[in-house]
Amino acid sequence: MTKPTLSPLPPASFRSKPWKNGGGVTLDIADAARPGADPAGWEGMIWRLGRTAIVQPGPFSDLTGYERLQAVIVGSGLVLDGADGEIDLRLPLRPARYDGGLPLVSRLESGPVEVLNLIADRALCAIDLVVAAPGEGIALTAGAIHILYAPGEAVSGRCGGERFALPGGHALRIEADADVTLTIEAGQALLATIRSRVASCAA
Repeated sequence: MTKPTLSPLPPASFRSKPWKNGGGVTLDIADAARPGADPAGWEGMIWRLGRTAIVQPGPFSDLTGYERLQAVIVGSGLVLDGADGEIDLRLPLRPARYDGGLPLVSRLESGPVEVLNLIADRALCAIDLVVAAPGEGIALTAGAIHILYAPGEAVSGRCGGERFALPGGHALRIEADADVTLTIEAGQALLATIRSRVASCAA
């Protein structure tokens, strides 16, 4: 079996970029854009994984046509209020999925937080965001892009027989041409998965 490709993504490779509505700044960990699009912009975005601080209540950007997955990684007490009710992100490391086109306003019940965002054009990609904890074996599907992110402490483990050590704040991009198993041995991470519906998603 071919070994998976493990590509480190150090913080020095991350890109700082304003939110679409200008209300804050996000730190892009990894992304893909349509050919010819500015990778630092919002037009032509296919998918994006980023970390951002929410320091005061305010409206979320309109990302109509995009699926969003979000988890609090620092702090607690985040709630997103919308016309049809609230999206509960009060507890850390509990990913929530919602439509990027929903008009939402953040509410901070316990002060500022930091979140991890996975955003994707739903016509092009299917996405998932899960917590990877020690002792769990997580099946990674062939052909998808998997990004393991250590939001705080260092993380170590094995993937398809390959060992890795991920410092806190770093990410690891995993790609394989056959299904493999990811096992975390120490630390706690978040695993983002992006599956292509069309060839351009994997850019």
